[in-house]
Amino acid sequence: MQSLTVNGLKRESVGKKHTKSIRNAESVPCVLYGKNPPLHFSAKELDFRKLVYTSKAYTVKLNINNDSFNAIIQDIQFHPVSGKILHIDLYELSENKEISINIPVVIEGSAPGVLISGGVLIVNKRKLKVKALPKNLPDSINVDISNLELGQKIYTVDLKHEDYSFLHSESTVICQVKTSRASLMPEIEEPEADTSEAEDSKEGAKDLQAGENSDTPKENENKDSEKK
Repeated sequence: MQSLTVNGLKRESVGKKHTKSIRNAESVPCVLYGKNPPLHFSAKELDFRKLVYTSKAYTVKLNINNDSFNAIIQDIQFHPVSGKILHIDLYELSENKEISINIPVVIEGSAPGVLISGGVLIVNKRKLKVKALPKNLPDSINVDISNLELGQKIYTVDLKHEDYSFLHSESTVICQVKTSRASLMPEIEEPEADTSEAEDSKEGAKDLQAGENSDTPKENENKDSEKK
């Protein structure tokens, strides 16, 4: 696994006033666990950006005063409004002790279920938690979907590796190809226009008009007879 370097300064005081002054100086108060007692130090917030704002996983090489440590980030606290880093907890790595860390999932290849069958690729897990010795930690979990057909899934059990183990059940779905919604939509046929009622109304109008015309001469005859 790749490593990034962070330079820090040991903290002589851990009070609120000193912590506030550290943050005002664009630095972050930190604690390194795995040592007895824990080591309190501060480092520039800018040095943590490549570690925090990324989808990749890194170990951290800490240079604190004249000492060096290999560690991983264990927890981060952010400001609820500004999003600034308020505090970081790290854990010192030991060569002979396994650690747990989230590793990003990288999808490789093209699924026939998408290209040929018109399905949709669903990635259920963007990161997977693994347990391994520091030297065996992978940079990413590569998932090959070149043989993934429509309706098929890839599980954690399909990605077993001798260098690390997954802290998920074997039935955890990593990704799958599902039928797209568009293909499930039924075709709606336009109803044919019913012309029978329109034709009946036309026929009725013609009959009515004919009837009115036939009554007109009789009315005229009655009027003439009355005059006589």
